Amino acid sequence: MQRPLRPLADASTLSAHDRVYRSLRTQVMHGELAPGLALTLRGIAREFGVSMTPAREAVQRLVAEGALTMSASGRVTTPELSNDRIEELASIRALLEPELGSRALPRAHSALIDRMEAINAANTDAVQQADAVRYVRTNLEFHRTLYLRAQSPAMLAMVETLWLQLGPTMRALYDRLRRNTPPPHHRMILAALRAGDDPGLRLALRTDVTQGLRHLTQ
Repeated sequence: MQRPLRPLADASTLSAHDRVYRSLRTQVMHGELAPGLALTLRGIAREFGVSMTPAREAVQRLVAEGALTMSASGRVTTPELSNDRIEELASIRALLEPELGSRALPRAHSALIDRMEAINAANTDAVQQADAVRYVRTNLEFHRTLYLRAQSPAMLAMVETLWLQLGPTMRALYDRLRRNTPPPHHRMILAALRAGDDPGLRLALRTDVTQGLRHLTQ
């Protein structure tokens, strides 16, 4: 059964628009909403307890980011991607994410790497528990934890836009695949970080992005 939209629990200080926007954005990115799922402004407003205006503003913002799509008739849906589109987005990720990792490497202290180890353990557990949403969430958290150290907000924003477009489809593909072993590339990334190996880190990140998504589409 499709999970319902859920308001952020700690959003009391946010405007109605921001509250809807942030919650929907997170759910799309983490694959909590199925690809091709139709949404209505009235339904969003009802679920979040807001008026139509902040619901509309949040949706328009998410459409601009690629988190949602809107047809000429005004029908709003979550992204539903073809294999060719997935390959295209993976290629862009493979250009941007190794660069972010390289920029983060000089600031990748041991506490950061330990944090990424813990996130990767949670990711492995999600695989073993066949929890697709948790898998997508912890996978992105692993990467984002590293990329924040790059101190390149514009580049990270581009990458997050790609994650938004991929989120629902990645969850659906992973759910269908039913894999029970975690991808090996996170261990390669961690090893390169501990060794201060920039070429190795770039290769590990590129491989993680391209082979991981390719495996899901086969």
